[in-house]
Order: sequence, then structure tokens, then C-alpha cells
Amino acid sequence: MDPSGIAKAQVLTEALPYIRAFWGKTVVVKYGGAAMTDAALKESVVADIVLMRYVGMRPVVVHGGGPQIGQAMAQAGLTPTFIEGLRVTDEATMRIVETVLVGSVNQEIVTLVSRKGGQAVGLSGKDGGLIRARKSPPGRGKGPDGAPVDLGLVGEIAAVNPRILRTLEEAGFISIVAPTGVDELGVTYNINADLAAGEIAAALAAEKLILLTDTDGILDRAGRLYPTLSRDDVEKLIEDGVIAEGMLPKVRACLRALGGGVRKTHIINGKLPHALLLELFTAEGVGTEVFQ
Repeated sequence: MDPSGIAKAQVLTEALPYIRAFWGKTVVVKYGGAAMTDAALKESVVADIVLMRYVGMRPVVVHGGGPQIGQAMAQAGLTPTFIEGLRVTDEATMRIVETVLVGSVNQEIVTLVSRKGGQAVGLSGKDGGLIRARKSPPGRGKGPDGAPVDLGLVGEIAAVNPRILRTLEEAGFISIVAPTGVDELGVTYNINADLAAGEIAAALAAEKLILLTDTDGILDRAGRLYPTLSRDDVEKLIEDGVIAEGMLPKVRACLRALGGGVRKTHIINGKLPHALLLELFTAEGVGTEVFQ
């Protein structure tokens, strides 16, 4: 008997308890970072998501598109500005955001899922009244004059209506969500994908929220990984400035999801091949687990 064949069988056997535990459960995956731009990583992540569906889980994907938006802005001669990890969005930027996220990135992911043997439906927050947004108020950061910065057409989520996601889940489809939303007047807003994923996970009462990023997880000042953190731990690290900038929306998404009834949240390195499977189907897991 080929030893490699036995090793593969052992891996499957070790995964069985996790497959059983997560069968029929919703897992929200925030897909972003290098895993969306590197061709091999894209194939790996999408294959993992399709496998999740085949073994009985109900993945819902909320994607970003920061690098693609940045590239499109550069081509248009626009310079991006970020405040606490959120992109300041004027009308010209919003047109680019919507074109890139909904018209390009979303459909690319849907196509990849189909190529891997899955069934996916692409959505924006406008579809089926999924995401009702409101304008984010000024005050997240200070400008050069010390005044609060107006983020423009950056939105906060006022409400999530998960009905369309539930309908697609029941029909066997993987929902691929671009994080835009509209207010009651029909104004479209750019919504941070991490925060959108947290709100959607809460609305679905998901079993897990997993955020793919470009680091191993939440790191201390010396670059060492925190394998697990409680809500209180996270709030202290934010207060101390250890968690800052682009990691802030991610941990806020975790805290929102936990507050909405999600059992566990994870921040993992999407540059690690098959990171999703390692997190879901091994005892050790990868990245940082944030719990209530």
C-alpha cells in the first residue's frame, strides 16, 4: 500500500468530525487581499469554498476588491485616501467602486465557482433589499486642519434582509455578495467588505465568520500571533493601539458578528494555500480566533 494513500485517508478521517459538526451550517467567508489577485490562490480559495458546499456546509461569500479598485483609480488619475482602513469615496470613486466590485470582481468569482463545479449567484447589496445603508457620519479621523473627515459615499449598514440569501442557500447556491448598499432615497454607498461580512453573518446567525487577510492573524507589537482572543482582549488591544488601521474593520466585524449570535470568528492568512480547509477541518486551525 502506498504510504501517501494511507496519509490521505487519515486526513479525511480526521476531518470527519468537523464535517459532521458543520453539516447544514452557514459559514460566511470574507474574501479579500492577495487571495483575490494571485491566480493560484484564487483557484485554491474558490476550490475550498466549493468543497465546503459539497460536504454540506452553506458558504456565503462577501468579497472586497481593494487592489482592483486602486488600480482602476490610478488609471483614472485618482489618488485613494484611507481613514482607519476605510476608503474616502466621492462620486467619481463610487462609480469606479460599483463598476469594479459588481461588474467585474463579483462576476469573476461566480465564474470561478462554476468552473470548480459549484453553483453561484452574484449579488450586490441592492439585490432583494439585501443591504439597507446610511451615510457614515464624519468623525472617524481628523484632517490636516484637525477637523473630522467626511468619508463621502461610505456607508454604514442600517439593516440586512437575509431572505434572498436563505432562499439561495435552500436551493443549493453559493451567494457571492459585493458590499454596496442603498439608503431609502436610492443613494448607493460603498461599504467596507469586512464590516458587511460581519453584519451578514449576524443576520444569518452563522456558525462561523472567517475573514481572509494578508497576515497570519492578529499580531502583537513583536509580530507574534495571538491564536485566540476574547472580546475583552480585542477591546484592550484596540485601546492600546496594537490593533489599528486596516485590522480595525476586521476585528469590528468579528465583534459585531459575535454580538449577533455567531458562534466563532476567525481572521486567517489567505495567502496560505487551503487556509479555509485548515481552519475548518483541523484541530489546530490557523490564524486568530476571536470569541465572545
